[in-house]
Amino acid sequence: MTVADLDSRLSSYELTEWMAFEKITGPLGRRRHDIQAATIAATIANSSRGKKGKKFKMADFLIPYGEERKSPQQMLEAIKGINRAMGGEERGGRPDR
Repeated sequence: MTVADLDSRLSSYELTEWMAFEKITGPLGRRRHDIQAATIAATIANSSRGKKGKKFKMADFLIPYGEERKSPQQMLEAIKGINRAMGGEERGGRPDR
């Protein structure tokens, strides 16, 4: 589903309800899956460690997503670089115009 599809299907009221639900239950989507996987990894690592080994925490296995957010221009430049590296050709303009 694209952002435009979501925008046409999801009302402001429903979006607000989902935001409230996430505040109550914790993160949804990819971040929640990362937390679940990190919890499992920590459990396995702790069950396999020696008696004097370091006790692992869930945070030890959590994927960091970078502290610094990129600007839209930085993201566009990164995409253009990937496109060039893969032999792509930039045609310019937006496909929806």
